[in-house]
Amino acid sequence: MTVIKPQLAIVEANRPAAPPASVGLPDIEAAAARITGKVERTPLVASPSLSRLCGQPVHLKFETRQPIGAFKLRGAMNAVLALGEDQRRRGLVTASTGNHGRAVAYAARELGLAAAICMSALVPANKVEAIRSLGAEIRIFGRSQDDAQIEVERLVAERGLIPIPPFDDPDVVAGQGTIGLELVEELPELACVLIPLSGGGLAAGIAVAVKALRPFARIVGISMERGAAMAAAIVAGRPVEVVEEETLADSLGGGIGLANRVTFALCRELIDEVVLLSEAEIAAGIRHAAREEGEIVEGAGAVGIAALLAGKVSPQGPTAIVVSGRNIDEAVHRRIVSGAAA
Repeated sequence: MTVIKPQLAIVEANRPAAPPASVGLPDIEAAAARITGKVERTPLVASPSLSRLCGQPVHLKFETRQPIGAFKLRGAMNAVLALGEDQRRRGLVTASTGNHGRAVAYAARELGLAAAICMSALVPANKVEAIRSLGAEIRIFGRSQDDAQIEVERLVAERGLIPIPPFDDPDVVAGQGTIGLELVEELPELACVLIPLSGGGLAAGIAVAVKALRPFARIVGISMERGAAMAAAIVAGRPVEVVEEETLADSLGGGIGLANRVTFALCRELIDEVVLLSEAEIAAGIRHAAREEGEIVEGAGAVGIAALLAGKVSPQGPTAIVVSGRNIDEAVHRRIVSGAAA
């Protein structure tokens, strides 16, 4: 694997042992059947501007078209539907940087369940309010996703709520992997996929599906330079903690968990390259999405576009970019699209 080594503040800590778990193509196919009718099959749209830039066909997978504006609904819905009725009635809880919390809150509302969403003070206010509007209980705790996870564990212990992990869970990973099935179905000659990389649920799920169906397709994980936890873990060869920082790609923040049992191993095995972007490069991706593609895209959703614009990925064959979400603060989006510095 090629990794652009991140310059991150890594916090060493003892890593508790955790039983490994994995996800295969049959799990993703089962997830696709389970969530049909509950989530959108999103469009894969050719990008003339990016195709000209790269000299290769480039397509955009618009997960922005999900009801919550982000891909996270796939994994959350699959995980909730996989629960037994007795578990669902106990209520749901999760830690989130915003979009997963919104997904769990949406799934809970659709299924008539209670949900508590734990977030840190770094989660943008627009994402917090969107979750609140879905009727979920909001818990703000600390200044990192790891801090928010402490509150999740307390609520599980004290109230018996059922945790729906944001990424490190086989059912969540399988749900995100349904994007990979759709990519191969819609673009059979697929040669490269650019995927936002954070905790690894999205990248792992898509990689499992795509590599099973198109073994020679290249998987590129893309993150920000500020606090890219999975990138740091891959460099270190094990899960590590990083200092979480403010970034335009806020949905990519947070750690992967020192006891990670699903996504780290899959990402290390299946991702061919990891690319990190500056804040200015991410802003350029947001601007391009608005000006050239006519799409409102948040920083995390724009990283694939940004990587091509920055010349940090050179596709060789038909390429798909997963545009993972649109949930950006309106004022921030206006400022960036107007050309203001990141």
